[in-house]
Amino acid sequence: MNDTTLAPELPRGLQWLNAPATSLHEQRGRIVALAFVNSASAWCAQRLNDLAVLQARYLGRLQALAINVPRFDSERDPQSAVKRLRRHGVSLPVAHDADWVAWQRYGVDAWPTVLLIDGEGHVRHRAMGAEGLADLERQIARLCDGLHVPPDDDLRVFRDAHPEPRMPLCFPTGVVATPDRLFVADSGHHRVLECNHHGRVIRQFGMGTPDFADGELNHAAFRRPQGLALVRESLYVADTGNHALRRINLPTSTVDTLCGNGRAGDPTEGVVGAARDVALNQPQALVVNNNQIFLAMAGDNRIWSYDLGTREIRARAGSGQLDVRDGSGPMAAFAQPVGLAAVLQTLYVCDALGSAVRSLQLRGDTVQTLVGQGAWSFGDEDGPRDRARLQHPQAVALSPDAPVMWIADSGNGTLRTLRLGGGELTTVSLPRRLQGPAGLSVAAGAVWIAETDAHAVLRYDIATGELSHVPIDE
Repeated sequence: MNDTTLAPELPRGLQWLNAPATSLHEQRGRIVALAFVNSASAWCAQRLNDLAVLQARYLGRLQALAINVPRFDSERDPQSAVKRLRRHGVSLPVAHDADWVAWQRYGVDAWPTVLLIDGEGHVRHRAMGAEGLADLERQIARLCDGLHVPPDDDLRVFRDAHPEPRMPLCFPTGVVATPDRLFVADSGHHRVLECNHHGRVIRQFGMGTPDFADGELNHAAFRRPQGLALVRESLYVADTGNHALRRINLPTSTVDTLCGNGRAGDPTEGVVGAARDVALNQPQALVVNNNQIFLAMAGDNRIWSYDLGTREIRARAGSGQLDVRDGSGPMAAFAQPVGLAAVLQTLYVCDALGSAVRSLQLRGDTVQTLVGQGAWSFGDEDGPRDRARLQHPQAVALSPDAPVMWIADSGNGTLRTLRLGGGELTTVSLPRRLQGPAGLSVAAGAVWIAETDAHAVLRYDIATGELSHVPIDE
């Protein structure tokens, strides 16, 4: 399709997840950004958030519409797909293309793809992959030039038809448990909570509104924080929406930024002089080992390290290409790393889109796949590592007193274990299916689970097998 092609109409069978059904014909007179996305993809989430910014900038002249096309079996469930997009902060109208009908009708072959359709319904530009925001805006500005802004009563302000319920937590992700404390990244409320094991909130870090500000606990601000790591009196935060690495000083209740400038970008290796001079790209998980913070960067498919002593940031492994490939340093490839755990000189990586668990030997930065058969291979099978299957896992955690890795197998709604040293993958018997678990921590004889899509934190007693809800109460 090019600038002489009339865009085909949207298929009638599309299921609109959070908005009234619409058509391209109804949008005539405006520029339409038709975005084909996948709810599991960090790249797609970033592209949709970019489009939301542009739609506000060109209010009334630009309408962004998202078409979600599932990659995993679990995403064929429309409720699972819309929750995943809301978790990323997506606020645009979304239609569900469960059988890839629209994908084929528009000749799409990669996520994300954005088609810019002019006011007469012609496709004028096709942006594939992670094309920069500036390039996309140039194309939109060119098409919007000369379009009049509709009167106020014709500005179609989208309101989510079925918003998430108001609850104490909103899409909690990272959890860290100690013998007497529980820290929760309350991602949808843009804050970090310190609780006791019974769920009573002791302190809130962050104002609870999305912003990027350092300072005392009530004046600091986060944007969709996810991963957490606790070392002595410092709680490190992967502030995903701000593309930043943050630190909470627990004795003083203050928040500062180690690196990240609030925008997605390509990090530059070297010593960090000023924290805001460094760009990161969707850091989702972190772990501290030997005075170094290791970051899983979902936006560039690499593992990075930040040295707390020298303040040097380094790319440790990954080519940037989305793939499951073993090797050393940049010869290896990850498929959206979202979870980390460490013991001695080994880092364990949860690869979400690869449905894989990988190991990274810190001496030599050598990557090896423990479970996973490739970027498009997934399933739900226990057993030996060469046959076992995961589906879109979201987190890993290690038992402090046993060679056991716990895995939040989000796509299958299960908790799995992998015995280190060559053991098999096993599914933990639970009384029910989990809803999008995306955070794990092991402490005090229990596995603490962020049941993200249910806006809850759970406690699984390792000795008794009891699964209980932790009532977060302010």
